[in-house]
Amino acid sequence: MRLAFWLYEGTALHGISRVANSMNNVHTVYHAPQGDDYITATYTMLERTPEFPALSISVVRGQDLARGDSRLPGTLEQVDEHYKPEIIVVAPSCSTALLQEDIKQLSRHSRVDSGKILVYDVNPFRVQEHEAAEGLFTELVKRYSLEQSMTEKPSVNLLGFTSLGFHLRSDLTSLRRILKTLGVEVNVVAPWGAGLEDLRNLSAAWLNVVPYHEMGAGAAHYLREKFGMPSLQGTPMGVQPTLDWIGRLLEQLNRVAEEKGLPVLEMPPLTDFSLDGLSAPSGVPWFARTADMESFSGKRAFVFGDATHTVGMVKFLKDELGMQIIGAGTYLAKHADWVREQLEGYLPEPLMVTDKFQEVSKKIEDEMPELVCGTQMERHSCRKLDVPCMVISTPTHIENHLIGYYPVLGFEGADVLADRVYTSCKLGLEKHLIDFFGDAGLEYEEDEDAAGANGHAATTVSSGERTAGEMQPGTEHDADGMPWSADAEKMLKKVPFFVRKKVRKNTENFARENGETTITVEVFKKAKEALGG
Repeated sequence: MRLAFWLYEGTALHGISRVANSMNNVHTVYHAPQGDDYITATYTMLERTPEFPALSISVVRGQDLARGDSRLPGTLEQVDEHYKPEIIVVAPSCSTALLQEDIKQLSRHSRVDSGKILVYDVNPFRVQEHEAAEGLFTELVKRYSLEQSMTEKPSVNLLGFTSLGFHLRSDLTSLRRILKTLGVEVNVVAPWGAGLEDLRNLSAAWLNVVPYHEMGAGAAHYLREKFGMPSLQGTPMGVQPTLDWIGRLLEQLNRVAEEKGLPVLEMPPLTDFSLDGLSAPSGVPWFARTADMESFSGKRAFVFGDATHTVGMVKFLKDELGMQIIGAGTYLAKHADWVREQLEGYLPEPLMVTDKFQEVSKKIEDEMPELVCGTQMERHSCRKLDVPCMVISTPTHIENHLIGYYPVLGFEGADVLADRVYTSCKLGLEKHLIDFFGDAGLEYEEDEDAAGANGHAATTVSSGERTAGEMQPGTEHDADGMPWSADAEKMLKKVPFFVRKKVRKNTENFARENGETTITVEVFKKAKEALGG
């Protein structure tokens, strides 16, 4: 466990909450000190639903420990009486795990039916968000799934959709639309929106569909072992991956249809998948060939995130938009081998595997790509570096939990991704044009005395002396950087912002090698010629 301001993965409690808060009539009780109910605020702020999180805290206090008392039994009784859930999931926090209390034994002291209590006593120091979520969901499926008669019509279970998932509801809608077009019913979506009765009916579906590598695979494996249910794993992220996904889906469903002696499903016209039923389901194949997008073929992109979206985004950028991938990485070390396997031949260098955002930020600063696809951490890093960034993976910012329809899966998801890539890069270009040409007469006039007070008349300005007001995006550099003349700084601002920091660094290196102590216009021009600019 590491204390840090920013972590890519949440705690085990966060993972447990993502599953339990997704389900109906399931309540979570955390055996934790006061303050660990911060998760409630997170869900209330980000989930964009009217429901309040079904979460309670069994507060652990020092005086209770001194007396040998526990509030857990009483909390369980209050939750059962007030909320009347079908099941209560009990879990310890990092703090209470240090006490090594027997939570199962404490739970038995309550007057709640033991069959309604599931103690998920995961070690919060060794298990983090994704593993905890996957483990709890698998445990619930093992506990409640029953053998059922198969549905008459082709049907699937959609497994792995959880609360606070990346573009969860939009992706779910996108896949539902595809399935409806194919004539396939959705038997159960779980854990999102599922109750215990839904878990009992899982085995009635013809096929389990698992779009996310991190979530749902364990449940699908159990259902295959227990009931012989086939599963389809893979992420329809992009036009061609969606077509491949549909093809494999039909192939597996038709095997079952043939065994049952039922008519097989056929692939409908592609226009059936579009919103108007007349046009192509996605504009990406055409858009990628336009003159406007051909300029993207030389742009360099770096991708970092969870396993599913890192793989999907690298392939989308390379295969469908023709961008150059300079590197990729993931913070999920346990899934790194799968990511390497999936991206074999796509990356010019070894996969970056780290959970330290500072290392990713340093990589971006060194490479200065034209586009970064990452998490909210990369968004913050790129903001400082003036590098275009789009968020494609959890952890996310509140801006990634919208009430509108913005899928990233399916045909419509491909359009959303292409639009985001385009606008991310083009908005960066727009900023450069404003820097280059000015604000077309919209500049605010500055008082001459204020300008003098701010040091604008100074001949040279060192980075260590520059005030906060003078620090412009893309022109700041380390405190040990060389001083630049005002004219040289002005010339530097004409360099596109997304390479400006690299140009500054290279110019200063050139100056040092040639015995210069100040970057003047002449030194800048010499460096530009020497470095092939």
